Amino acid sequence: MTTLGAVFRPHNPPERLREVVRAAEQAGLDELWLWEDCFQEGGISSAAAALAWSEQLRIGVGVLPVPLRNAAITAMEIATLERMFDGRAIWGVGHGVQEWMGQVGARVTSPVTLLREYLDALRGLLAGERITVKGRYIQLDDVALDWPPATAPAVLAAASGPRTLALAGAAADGVILDSSKSADGIRAAVDIIRAARPEQTALQPYPVVAYLLTATGPGAADRIAAELRGKERDTIPDVGIAGDAQAIADTVIRWAEAGATSVVLQPTADEPDPAGFVRFVAEQIRPLVP
Repeated sequence: MTTLGAVFRPHNPPERLREVVRAAEQAGLDELWLWEDCFQEGGISSAAAALAWSEQLRIGVGVLPVPLRNAAITAMEIATLERMFDGRAIWGVGHGVQEWMGQVGARVTSPVTLLREYLDALRGLLAGERITVKGRYIQLDDVALDWPPATAPAVLAAASGPRTLALAGAAADGVILDSSKSADGIRAAVDIIRAARPEQTALQPYPVVAYLLTATGPGAADRIAAELRGKERDTIPDVGIAGDAQAIADTVIRWAEAGATSVVLQPTADEPDPAGFVRFVAEQIRPLVP
């Protein structure tokens, strides 16, 4: 079965998160995803609140920018929430937007090298290992968590270009694709990931999370078009969907057939009713998606 989620975008003020979490929980949404976008809302703090305000809802963080966060601190925070909330969170890390990383003095020369070192260190710490590493960017000296999770959680990596997609296949437990990918783009990304998977893990399940820019109701098509223009994605064919529940469900099914195991519907930044959006996804689209 295709997992269906929705995003609470950090364009909304943080105090609106509670109503959206409760709406998602009550409506039976599979997953609610949060973003750590500069300079809006913290991914760990938002995830902690969302987990505390819900009982069954899975909370995804897509993603934590690795240049901003020491790997040991990230491991400590993830481990704490994993133990408190029994594995209900989904963790993603990524390069971060390079312009933002430059603004805070954290931009690195080789984002791919940093992400590889970070994934290895973070996954090892969460697995309860004691780590010493002297990498180009990650340096740890005899570090281990006192309170590792009972079961190491999957760590997903955000990826778009071929080098990072190959890295995600080789070193991460899953991948998060942004909303610039069409069905054909998802299919091509999955091919790169599969080719990079180590032989010993190639047959294991591998999550592919794909964001799909979505709008419904009055002015939906105009809102999609405006956001695509603003992100200079209006020349990419077949990304974004405006329409009723059936039209959106049909697109979700195409994304799943292309290789997405989870399709996360991303409202436009000017979505007028974030709580209503998650109810729409859970109550009207979910029954139409196998």
